[in-house]
Amino acid sequence: CSLYPFGYGLSYTDFEYSNLRLAKSAIGIGESTNVSVDVANTGKRIGHETIQLYIRDCVSSVTRPVKELKGFKKILLEPGQSETVMLEIKPEHLAFWNLDMEFVTEPGEFQLMIGSSSCDSDLINIKLIVK
Repeated sequence: CSLYPFGYGLSYTDFEYSNLRLAKSAIGIGESTNVSVDVANTGKRIGHETIQLYIRDCVSSVTRPVKELKGFKKILLEPGQSETVMLEIKPEHLAFWNLDMEFVTEPGEFQLMIGSSSCDSDLINIKLIVK
């Protein structure tokens, strides 16, 4: 990871991410689903956390970025408090411009990554199948 990955920020407390889950693990082209994660303040101070959602198209007809920021949500948690954060996966989050300059979603496997920064060690992930 780089010295300051995207989303990096210092805090006076610590956060833990767990229980990453999808409302539907397989969707059709043009459908939506939700991804949820539990975030807990494991430190001793109140703190803000920005939950970031990155998506990777594992196989596509054109080269795509390894991680694309597709959503985020900022929360405030007291020490020991936890919250379930839900982010929507919309059809446009999975689409891209193909070689024919058409904005399309291709069927296949997508990796959804959620965490506090773009650094791999800060992310937990789950697979989404698009049929």
